Amino acid sequence: MAVSFARYGRLYYLDPGGHTPKVGDKVLVPTDAGPEVAECVWAPQWVSEDIDGLPVCEGVADEEQLGRDEGNRRRRAEARSVSKRLIKRHELPMKIVGIDYLDADNVYTVYFSAPHRVDFRALVRDLARNLRARVELRQIGPRDEARLQGGIGPCGRDLCCATFLKDFEPVSVRMAKDQDLPVNPLRIAGACGRLMCCLKYEHPLYQEFRATAPRVGLAVDTPEGPGTVVGHNVPSDSVVVRLNDGGRRCACSKASVCAPRKQHDAHYGEQEPSEE
Repeated sequence: MAVSFARYGRLYYLDPGGHTPKVGDKVLVPTDAGPEVAECVWAPQWVSEDIDGLPVCEGVADEEQLGRDEGNRRRRAEARSVSKRLIKRHELPMKIVGIDYLDADNVYTVYFSAPHRVDFRALVRDLARNLRARVELRQIGPRDEARLQGGIGPCGRDLCCATFLKDFEPVSVRMAKDQDLPVNPLRIAGACGRLMCCLKYEHPLYQEFRATAPRVGLAVDTPEGPGTVVGHNVPSDSVVVRLNDGGRRCACSKASVCAPRKQHDAHYGEQEPSEE
């Protein structure tokens, strides 16, 4: 099963154990700070492969636990309001991104973004005095800010980092060039302002294709006649060829113009399969 602590937030997968919650039910999720309330997004279902190591759902939340969760939500909202007011008073270049609260320890964790390092020692003292709790401030980068805030990517779907991505993998401009994408920051940057994480998804496919496909400018023979490679179409596993006869362009499968495949077909193509 899958749960989320916030509406349209990141998904966390659980072993339902002996429980069968429905979509929309509030369930208890084991955490380092004790069981927390989350909403069931995917009801329990069987999967073909064996999956180990998932935390086990602790059942459906009762009224007392729902009340505690609602109280913690109100405290987080209050802390956000107080933090914004005090940041404005101290004239600090900070932006509040998210707030966590552990009622067992009475500790607030305030996540913020800033263009540079900020001296927030006086702010912490004022926050602790106003909230009557211990306060920790943590500065985060643009990618973590997008993960906490959520949003919609250029593809029209919820941000990968806010739904299923666990770790940020390094992404380079070379990946965009290998996929023939325009090296334009407005076209290949995500909501965080950094290169889109999804550039990493199909990059191995492009690398494998380019390692075996004829390069652009190479003369090849196609089923429609000889020509010159002028482009690649990786998703369809084909190459674009400009024919010598008339300059017409055609799309041919990579296998039909690759020398090893043609040699194989020439040697074995006309042989009848042997019968045993």
